[in-house]
Amino acid sequence: MRSESRQSSVGLTSVIGADPARIIEAIREVLPSPAVLPLHEPIISGREWEYVRECLDTGWVSSVGTFVDRFERMLAERCAVQRAVVMVNGTAALQVALQVAGVEAGDEVLVPSLTFVATANAVSYCEATPHFVDVEASTFGVDAATLSSYLAANTEQKAGRSYNVKTGRRISAVIPVHVFGTPVDMEALLDLAKKFGLAVVEDATEALGSTYKKRPCGSLAALGVLSFNGNKIVTTGGGGALLTNDTTIADRARHLTTTAKLPHPWAYRHDAVGYNYRLPNLNAALGCAQLERLDELVAAKRELAERYRAAFRNVPGCRIFEAPSFTKPNCWLVPLLLDYPDRAMLEQFLQAAHAAGILARPAWEPLHHLQSYRDCPAMPLPITENLVERIICLPSGPALAGVK
Repeated sequence: MRSESRQSSVGLTSVIGADPARIIEAIREVLPSPAVLPLHEPIISGREWEYVRECLDTGWVSSVGTFVDRFERMLAERCAVQRAVVMVNGTAALQVALQVAGVEAGDEVLVPSLTFVATANAVSYCEATPHFVDVEASTFGVDAATLSSYLAANTEQKAGRSYNVKTGRRISAVIPVHVFGTPVDMEALLDLAKKFGLAVVEDATEALGSTYKKRPCGSLAALGVLSFNGNKIVTTGGGGALLTNDTTIADRARHLTTTAKLPHPWAYRHDAVGYNYRLPNLNAALGCAQLERLDELVAAKRELAERYRAAFRNVPGCRIFEAPSFTKPNCWLVPLLLDYPDRAMLEQFLQAAHAAGILARPAWEPLHHLQSYRDCPAMPLPITENLVERIICLPSGPALAGVK
């Protein structure tokens, strides 16, 4: 083990620690012009001004308006689902999706540790506990095979439900995350969920425009969630959506996110603890204009990923991540994968890159490392621990791919 560790460290030092300029040079071959290369920034050059001006001119700027309805219809059509319910952000959409999926206070929810903190936060907002699970290197998503073995050894089944034998808590759901827009192997995950009686909330917040076996991400489970944050492939400034084919679930989600107000021309009566989560018409107007250009944006980002792949083909010690053939990612972010894990060398490269104006990023800090989640249950996480010391997210914005 010591010799392997030393070999890995030496190999990485020679590529990254001693000569970060080689990787920076490869990036500049792809993106030679701008002095500063942001990780991802939106393109506002379609009909955004026209649609937002219409909101301002008509006075429909809040959570009721024609653009809210239009955006929901466009999303449902684009993602091949019956209904979309838009909300103020992706975290809110995750929280509501978990609630309508049946997650209750005191439950545990299976969450990959390799994801943005919002995934776990949404579980916490439901007064449930994240239970961290490992991923597979081929997709960066939940490893269904390893997780199945883990659950078989660490849960007991009662009336079709799974319970953690150590905590006694019900494990009610699993959240597969399409990391950086690369789809999880959903068929294996759905089989696992059926076997252990788990609800599935598909976190497609980074995967609008990605497909799994030719099916749109967000439509692969009973509930899917999107995000339209400022750094996403389509943005509303801040926003999210719940996707489903179940009209009853969609109606419930829409009701809860409209403060659970009962329909009435003037009376304010509410039949549940609801949330003021509906997306404003102004934001939806922006989203409609953005979504009209989704195909163009995805095509440009896929082309950018190919340009990176060519530039790094002969750079030793690293490679551009290649997704499995059964997926077609939107290439929201393009990951560069180092051959060997070494946090110190990764930090050295990032310092050099930022000094050169290349605003690359590592993967997120694993959630089980965070102070707020250190005491949560977790399976062994060797792949997660390995990947977070190897992933570099390269500048991936559509403007860098030539979109005007």
